[in-house]
Amino acid sequence: MNNVYGFIMVFIGIFFIVSAFMETEFIVYRIMTSRSKLLWKHNVHHFYKVVGIILVVLGFLFIFDVF
Repeated sequence: MNNVYGFIMVFIGIFFIVSAFMETEFIVYRIMTSRSKLLWKHNVHHFYKVVGIILVVLGFLFIFDVF
């Protein structure tokens, strides 16, 4: 079951990274960034880049049964 959660985490992390670099207008990303802009202001895309990297790393750790 850890493999499934790991792949889901990696997929979501890659989605965050790609969306943050491209600053897309995809509806899900727009909703998340609009809520995060209250706290992060103009750094919201940098925040999602960092969160995406962390999710990818944790996802790979789950896949390789480190946790």
